[in-house]
Amino acid sequence: MPEDPYSLLDRSFAAVDALIAGIGPDQWSAPTPCSDWSVNRLVGHVVGMNRIFVAMLAGEPPPGRADIEPEQLLQAYRESAARLRAIFSEPGVLDRTFESPMGRATGAERLMIRLYDLLAHGWDLSRATAQPANLPEDAAEAALAFARGQVVDETRPGRFEPAQEVPADAPAIDRLVAFLGRSVA
Repeated sequence: MPEDPYSLLDRSFAAVDALIAGIGPDQWSAPTPCSDWSVNRLVGHVVGMNRIFVAMLAGEPPPGRADIEPEQLLQAYRESAARLRAIFSEPGVLDRTFESPMGRATGAERLMIRLYDLLAHGWDLSRATAQPANLPEDAAEAALAFARGQVVDETRPGRFEPAQEVPADAPAIDRLVAFLGRSVA
């Protein structure tokens, strides 16, 4: 676990916030590196995952899928990120173990899972909208180190494509998304 996972998460939330805020009105229907997902659907997924993690950590049933209009997605993202950050900050959350359809994991592990998913989708948004990613390199490095211990060949089907080749000296975000199955070429 990184020394300050909260800083990694906060800076990653802020970087993805900037990407969502930078989406042009004509870009919401654009394709993303996530096959079959438009920018609109991808941002909706990010909001939905924030909400699912909040429910999981709060011991609540998972929320249903909500269709959010593009003009409401930035605010929905900000609200869901703030709620998730708040619940991760509650005393003892990082040390507790949580059971869910995603399996058994501690709060600290859940934070890192959320971090690598958030960063990967931030990269997707950057590519889909031709914006500079500006995702925190140290967060991507920590997320990659964690993902390498969690994502194995047996868990990839239905979640991740096979890992892609990328130079060892590539930026950490490129190495992370390549490990999660995206082509950075």
